[in-house]
Amino acid sequence: MKYIDEMDLKGKRVLFRFDFNVPLDANQNITDDTRIRSVLPTINYALDENAKVIIASHLGRPKGKVVDKMSLAPVAKRLSRLLGKNVTLTKDVVGPEVKKTVDAMKPGDIVMLENLRFDPREEKNDEEFARELASLTDVYIDDAFGNAHRSHASNVGITRFVKTCGAGFLMKKELTYFNKALEKPARPLVAIVGGSKVSGKLEALANLINRVNKIVIGGGMAFTFLKAQGVEVGKSIVEPELVDKAREVLETAKKLGVKVYLPVDCVIAENRDAEAETKIVPVQEINPQWMGLDIGPATITLFTEALSNAKTIVWNGPMGVFEIDAFSRGTSALAHSVANSYALSIVGGGDTDVAIDKAGERDNMSYISTGGGAFLELLEGKELPAVKALKTCK
Repeated sequence: MKYIDEMDLKGKRVLFRFDFNVPLDANQNITDDTRIRSVLPTINYALDENAKVIIASHLGRPKGKVVDKMSLAPVAKRLSRLLGKNVTLTKDVVGPEVKKTVDAMKPGDIVMLENLRFDPREEKNDEEFARELASLTDVYIDDAFGNAHRSHASNVGITRFVKTCGAGFLMKKELTYFNKALEKPARPLVAIVGGSKVSGKLEALANLINRVNKIVIGGGMAFTFLKAQGVEVGKSIVEPELVDKAREVLETAKKLGVKVYLPVDCVIAENRDAEAETKIVPVQEINPQWMGLDIGPATITLFTEALSNAKTIVWNGPMGVFEIDAFSRGTSALAHSVANSYALSIVGGGDTDVAIDKAGERDNMSYISTGGGAFLELLEGKELPAVKALKTCK
């Protein structure tokens, strides 16, 4: 796979696929521009090379229709401010007017296409739509790691119709860090896996067991594993159909000598309300009418101890319902423990990076991935469709 700094961009039209799927408030203001800032080195490199910069991205899920609230206008405005250059936003995604705008570009100009998902053909990986996008450019650069697990026209289909294509600096950084973590890690390698459901993480766990030295399991998914050990967990989240699978994971780990850490106590309440009364109990003493919503202090101590000698830590998923203060202490405490460790720490998954921001530890992590689904698919040992497309691009 080629990278942007191995290509001749001088005076050429370069179409960039970025992931500018940023959060907006009710007034269309961007509340977190991390995804925009993370690709500035890629854009600035192209501008320094005197390229004509064309930007393509999606925002939200408009389902193939034009939805004004999902226009990329706020993104174009923010990017313009960050670069100190004018960013022209097209009215359409493709078509004669877009072609005319691109044809009029001079080196150093920046044009942003309107939301790719306004066109129903994008998510269908439609060949004709991919061909139209390809006709706008001489060089194609994919720097949208957060969308790399999708097979869409703008990141997979387009590579069949562009002569020169490769990846940007963000994609390179994501794949390099991941390779350090799972292919050639400094050991002990510890995986922290959390979140509400086991179903979304089973493949990742199955793959990780063959690679890591320890696995720490928290969040709602831990209760399915506790159930597999015969613990009664009250009204906590459990996926009954996956209890046997969870038991298999634990047995496999034992055979391979991989230490699995599960909660020994938890914060329980009758419901998820911020006002609900809470108690801290051992996992064996969960009230049948209550539910576990966070890990308890003894578990925090146990998990911190598990991380004490780690050289590499990979983390996906929070330890509880961290959005509510009463159930956020476990995730915050773990964030502090990871930040204070001497390990290379790689964090991925939307919820996890929000939790780390809330704990004030963003700057103390080695790397925070911009991709949720893509990060999880790499944990599962899969090749990302967009990366595969770049490798096969002629």
